[in-house]
Amino acid sequence: MPWTPAFHLSLGDETTMREPAELLPPQSLDFLDFLRRAVFAVVIGLLVGIVGVAFHYGIDVVTELRQAHPRLILLLPVGGLSIILLYRACGMEKDRGTNLVLVAVREHEPMKLRTAPLIFLSTVITHLVGGSAGREGAALQLGASISNKIAHRLGVEPEEGRMLTVCGMAAAFSALFGTPLTAAIFALEVVHVGIIQYAALVPAFLSSLTGFLLAGYLGVPPTAYTVSGLPVLSPLALVQVVVMGGLCAALSVLFCKVMHGTGRLYAKYLPDARVRAVAGGFIMIGLSLLDGGLSDQVYNGAGGNLVQAAVTGNGAGVEPWGFLVKIVFTALTLGAGFRGGEIVPTFACGATFGCVAGPLIGLSPSFGGALGTVAAFCGVTNCPLSSILLAYELFGGGGLPLFALAIAVSYRLSGYTGLYSEQQIVYSKRTPHQIDKKAE
Repeated sequence: MPWTPAFHLSLGDETTMREPAELLPPQSLDFLDFLRRAVFAVVIGLLVGIVGVAFHYGIDVVTELRQAHPRLILLLPVGGLSIILLYRACGMEKDRGTNLVLVAVREHEPMKLRTAPLIFLSTVITHLVGGSAGREGAALQLGASISNKIAHRLGVEPEEGRMLTVCGMAAAFSALFGTPLTAAIFALEVVHVGIIQYAALVPAFLSSLTGFLLAGYLGVPPTAYTVSGLPVLSPLALVQVVVMGGLCAALSVLFCKVMHGTGRLYAKYLPDARVRAVAGGFIMIGLSLLDGGLSDQVYNGAGGNLVQAAVTGNGAGVEPWGFLVKIVFTALTLGAGFRGGEIVPTFACGATFGCVAGPLIGLSPSFGGALGTVAAFCGVTNCPLSSILLAYELFGGGGLPLFALAIAVSYRLSGYTGLYSEQQIVYSKRTPHQIDKKAE
């Protein structure tokens, strides 16, 4: 037990010992506790923010290198095999990715610090050779592993340790993607659907904003898109948006089912992870060549180019079946053992689907793509509040009520599917009663 100083107070013949904390009024103790957690949050924001910025530039460098040398996608089997061998050499071949992060927050389970460099390097390799994967999910693992290790080294109480892990998640997401409000709330909302621990609001926002400011200072721009064709709030617009929300709910269910199903099929028919990675690499090469040859590579990488074309480009160059191709590319990549995230590929699927489906129900391609981006994100993550903040940070305040409606509909109709099997759904989506089940 750690030593703490005590004051000796003589009262007649009796000597009593009192802890310094007992001599302070409750308001002072609360303020000191606030300051201590604020300092922890800022320090984690700085440490994780630096790593997040390095991760951002690392992904950008290898993406530009692949675009300059398209033949690098021929190394997909080598890249996949190297990732498997790297994790095996570090004793992490059974690493559960973002699911482990959710367990660490919920149960204060320790995470290995080696998770950070492993997910950093393996995601860079995935992007270098043209795998279809994002980076925000990887950023959650980066931030969580660093802050979780700090919490366990400090020996803090489990409740405070969980808060510090959340701070790391928020800071990494914010530094990498430039959406500090979304990052803070998402880190709190994604673990338990239906419950947010408000005690962690201040640390989460401090870490997220610290990471965001640091990233901006070091030249990382926030992510934002210009939306055109915003409809006027009207009964017709409400109906159109409700329909789009329902369609995006179906899309999100499809995305999750394909992602989980592909992984199971890989494991069933190719039980050796090394063979699985090599085979997946060759499949990805074949699909990339079929889609447009070495020089095209529209569906390789994270998918930010697809979001840009759908929303800012008003759907120019977006193929009607593009969202299906992106789902297949992402499922084959991550199912084979490549590392990265699913969030930006989800954005890409939602955006390309929305800009094609939007005009069919009377919406502009740009607004339809924007709606699809955030509604699909909500459907796969079960995080409606984060999705509303994401709409504001990505697309500005215009049309926010309509974005919120589409997100709410997608949340309600997407069932209990989700990207993360360790996500705990506390309250039913249908009626206000507790169900305590994990995402399907």
